[in-house]
This record gives sequence, C-alpha cells and structure tokens, in this order.
Amino acid sequence: MLHFRSSTVLKELFEATLKRPFPVYRQKTWLPTSSRCFCCLGAASVDARTASAPLKVLNAAARRPALRPAPRAASLRSYCVKTEAEEVEEQLKKDGAGGEAASDKRRNAGILPSLEDLLFYTVAEGQETIPAHKFLTALKATGLRSGDPRLKECMETLKETLKKTSDGVTLDRHLFKKCVQSNIVLLTQAFRKKFVIPDFQSFTSHIDELYENAKNLTGGQVADYIPQLARFSPDLWAVSLCTVDGQRHTVGDTKVPFCLQSCVKPLKYAVAVHDHSTEYVHSFIGKEPSGLRFNKLFLNEDDKPHNPMVNAGAIVCTSLIKQSASNAEKFDYVMNFLKKMAGNEYVGFSNATFQSERESGDRNFAIGYYLKEKKCFPEGTDMTSVLDLYFQLCSIEVTCESASVMAATLANGGICPITGERVLSPEAVRNTLSLMHSCGMYDFSGQFAFHVGLPAKSGVSGGILLVVPNVMGIMCWSPPLDKLGNSVRGIQFCTDLVELFNFHNYDNLRHCAKKHDPRREGGDQRVKSVINLLFAAYTGDVSALRRFALSSMDMEQRDYDSRTALHVAAAEGHIEVVRFLMEACKVNPVPRDSWERLQPPCVPEMDKQKKMDGWMNINLDGGTRRWMRRCISATTTWSPCCSSTTRNTARPPMTSTRLALRRAWTAFCETCCRFLRRTGGGKTL
Repeated sequence: MLHFRSSTVLKELFEATLKRPFPVYRQKTWLPTSSRCFCCLGAASVDARTASAPLKVLNAAARRPALRPAPRAASLRSYCVKTEAEEVEEQLKKDGAGGEAASDKRRNAGILPSLEDLLFYTVAEGQETIPAHKFLTALKATGLRSGDPRLKECMETLKETLKKTSDGVTLDRHLFKKCVQSNIVLLTQAFRKKFVIPDFQSFTSHIDELYENAKNLTGGQVADYIPQLARFSPDLWAVSLCTVDGQRHTVGDTKVPFCLQSCVKPLKYAVAVHDHSTEYVHSFIGKEPSGLRFNKLFLNEDDKPHNPMVNAGAIVCTSLIKQSASNAEKFDYVMNFLKKMAGNEYVGFSNATFQSERESGDRNFAIGYYLKEKKCFPEGTDMTSVLDLYFQLCSIEVTCESASVMAATLANGGICPITGERVLSPEAVRNTLSLMHSCGMYDFSGQFAFHVGLPAKSGVSGGILLVVPNVMGIMCWSPPLDKLGNSVRGIQFCTDLVELFNFHNYDNLRHCAKKHDPRREGGDQRVKSVINLLFAAYTGDVSALRRFALSSMDMEQRDYDSRTALHVAAAEGHIEVVRFLMEACKVNPVPRDSWERLQPPCVPEMDKQKKMDGWMNINLDGGTRRWMRRCISATTTWSPCCSSTTRNTARPPMTSTRLALRRAWTAFCETCCRFLRRTGGGKTL
C-alpha cells in the first residue's frame, strides 16, 4: 500500500474542495441559514468522492444534536470564495462529463491525488525532489531493469528531462510525473509489490547463496567430442532468472555467449506444434521416455523416435518446420521465433561450432539414414538438408540472460514477459513442458523429475533450461558435465533451489512448513495469524482460541499497537476468554501495549467488581484518554484552514470543530457508562 510521505500531500488533501453545505434542516438547528459555506468553520460537509477520512469523521460528528448554539459566522464570510476545484465541478456538470474523463479533469485540478503523486512521495520519502539514481535504484530493487522494453518511454523521457534540469541529477514532483506517466501502471504495480515475487531482494539473496554453494563444486569434465565446446573454461558458472512479470536477476558469467545444443530441442518442438498441431507432429514422433542414451540408433515399436528430446526425434522435428521453404528461410524463421521468445535480447550463431559439428557428426548422419530407411520423414524430405539445419539450430548462441527470458516465455504460457507479445500457443507450451518434465534430462530425467519436479532441458554445452510454470524461467550454465551429460553445478543448483523453495510440482503450498514460498509477501502468515487471534478474542470465540492453542499458535502475539488477545478480551468484557487465556494458555497477565497500558490482574479469584474495574482501567485510566487527547490535538492541528483569499497561516476560528470533538467525546463517555451499567461495574467517569 502506498503511504503519504509528505506534509504537502496532507495539506492538499485537507484543502480539498468543500462543496456541499449541510441540509437546511440542520442549518436551522444550530447555524444561521444565511451561512451556507462552512469551509471556514472546519466542520463542513465534503463530497464523498473527494473528502479525506478525518473530515468525514468531523462531518458525521457535527450532525449530532447541538449542545449549544454556535457563534454567527457572518464575520467570516470574506473567506468563502469559489475555488478552482468548484469551478471544475461546475464545468463537469455543464459538460455532462463522467467516468475516466471526469476523473482526469479532477486529478488535473488537484482534487484527487494521482498515482504519479503517490509514487513520487513513496520514493522521495518526505523530500521535495528525487535524485534520478535513487529512483533507478528503487526500481532495480523491485526486479525491473531500466532497459526493460516496457519502460522505454519512461527512460527516454527521464534522460531528456535530466538534460534540461539545472543540475542534471534531481527531479521535482512535476518533472517526475512527466517522466513516469507513460508507464505508471507498471511502476505502481512494481512499487506496491504486486509482482509474482513480492520481496524480490530477499529472494535474490537466497539465489546468490545457492550460486556460491554450487560454485565450490569441482567435479565433471568439459565435453570434448565437439572441438569448439572443449575450449570453454571449466570455471565458468552463471545463473540468470526472469519471472513472468519481467523481474530479472543474474549472477556470474552471464554475458558469455554459448551454444544451445540440445537445449534448442524443446524450443523447435514448440515451434513445430505452434505451426501445425499436436496430432500432426506426433504422427511422426512419440511421447514416451526411451530409457536409452540420447544418441542411440533405436526407434519405438511403431518405428518412430521415442520423443522430441532425443537426437532421432529432434531430427524428425526439424524436418517438420516450413517444409516447402529453403534451409536459409527455415533458419531465419526459427531465429526470429527465438528472438521473440528472448524479448529481442541476444540470439546469435556460431559458424565455427556448426562446421565442427558437421565434420564430427557421423553418429547423427547414421541416425538420419536409419530414419530415412524407416520412412520417418514427411514425403519429399531431403535428409542431408535436414541434418544441415539440425546442426545449425544446435549452433545458435545465447547468453544466460537471453535464455532465461526464453524459459520465462514458456513459464508465462507463450507470452514474452518483457515485451508482452504472444509467441507460442498455449497448446504448444503445455506439450513442451510435459515432455521436458519426462524426457528433458537425458538418462537422468527420472531422477530429476523425482527430486526437482520441474520441466527442464540440458545440453552438452553445459546449459540447463529450467521452467517454474507461472512463476519464472531460469538458465544455468557451467561447462563441466557429469557422466550422463548434465552440468554438475546446474544439477546441484536446481536441487538446492527446490529444497529451499516450494517450487516442486507436488509440494504442498499450504502445509510445507520447512520451505519458503517467495510468491507470498513476507509477514503475510504472521499478519493473518494476529488478525485471526485478536478477532476471536474480540468476538469472544473461545472455541476458535482453543483451536489456535492446539495448533501451537503463540497466544501472546501483538498487533501494530502491541495489544494482545488478553487486552482485547478484557476491553470487550469476555470473561470466558480471559479465563481461558490465563488458565489454559498461561499468558502474561500484565502485558504492556505501546501506550504503556498494563493488563490488570484479571485472575479468576478476583470478584466481579474488581474485574470490571480492571477492564475499565485498560479502557479509561491509561490509553484511551491519552489517545483521545492526542486525537483532539492532531485534529485541531490538521483542521482545514481557508487559504483561498490569503497566503498567510492565519486560521479562522475553529468553534464548530471543537464543538464536534466535544460531542464525540461525550458520546464516548455515554457508551462507557452504558457498559458499566450493563456489566454492573458501578464505576463512573
């Protein structure tokens, strides 16, 4: 929730237009009929759409029967002039404007605070200007980057605006509004922590720890059957993630390009299903795990490749893409698809790796000829041309950062999170993730599905493309491989990730106490727990309190004002609740709240009179009177003053405001007396 951070906002709210006078029958009871404008008296009626909460309270209190007549306000009428806001309202009525148009005009006139204003005071923290770097730092803390395509207009305007400022560094409120208004919805969502990972800084700190833990591993060997892959250093290690809301985090060697190799297999399968259909694609390829090495010369009982994640299935899948086009057109088509999935971030091509693979690809040529013999390709397919395209697609280069956006596109149902463009159909994404879950990790697929429980695809270049559906995509890259062809550090990172967070497909989101859920705001559970506990005490629900106690809930939890359930139960006069808390739960009998109020010794041995006196001590002897005094002081200080004809700080008399507060205090005392009579306490004010 956005909070007001400046007295300027409070001033604007309390100086909002006071439009509507009291009804005539009210005026006759305590003020002259001729005095129709009450903005100088501080107790005026305010339009429901524009009034602040304190003014509404004062208005409601002022409508109670008068205790004595108020002084005539004729001498104060010089303060009452038509304001700009009133003129705007009259013009809106004449024009018949409504809805968004009316809201925009009111906001421009200063009647309603805009989202831009609220965002400014949230970031400024009480200051009247914001350094540009402070705004960008706060933006980065939410997970958004200044280079995000969705913030392009905002960043360009910010850059141009800073050039025109005197110091080139700071922005005042009006310049800030000008910069952010084009992307205010996204920025408000970010600063209100409404993204899929609300506490992004805390989450990324855990990611950094997992990265460091995996960095210490030294096992595995770099793949050497492709000469270009053997040249990578075994010390390279990078992790990059992108959420479905476009939050980004990278750590390690994330700028180093590497080839996708087998990580491209699920992507080109998704392209094939998107272009054709599931039925057509799987008329050539199966869906079952093979249980064999990824490059085995073996087909299923129907003489089809087992699935698109083994070499035989990937070669057939390549033959289904743009069958009537040339290889150059097919390659450009797939490259454009991958660039859209990556949000137009880096996607390149390593010609050296392509040439190296084609020269050392005897096994894949053998698989191709075997597939041709079994008539696994569509009619008229040139097998050698298909293998060339297959080697080209395996040689496509990415960085960890761009590949994480591809994974996030799969996690987001085929919509790129940083551009908002739909790239793949939901059907293609669903089928791709299903096959990645069951067949994506070579011979380790079963173990990975058991321990990690997430769709993933590994490649011999050292990459692991991991998808957390509806949450994020992650790319891990480290060249050293285990004996099954998977990145050693990548496997360790994925395993540790699921042990720490409840990302496993079959983790129970409600009762998995030992794991963190980064999708929930920090403190959510504690807030709900406190609310449930205090509300049960307020309503006198002993059975609910008994359930809470049996579930090992802390029965001495405190709210924002340090009140406990015992405070609330005693204040409401629920004897059974007090007895349960003190006898069964053994709570502290004398807790202090933030006003230094002490819970009275309400032990069962005390007679009823002492209990009632003790409860009234809580309500009256300490905090409530002090609270009322502070409220009266604050309300008097914040009361609206008429500044339409003068700029000085002089304030007209506040007689009606004091009268309203006196009435409110009298009503409170009457309520306390009724409580005493009902409970038999016998204590008077």
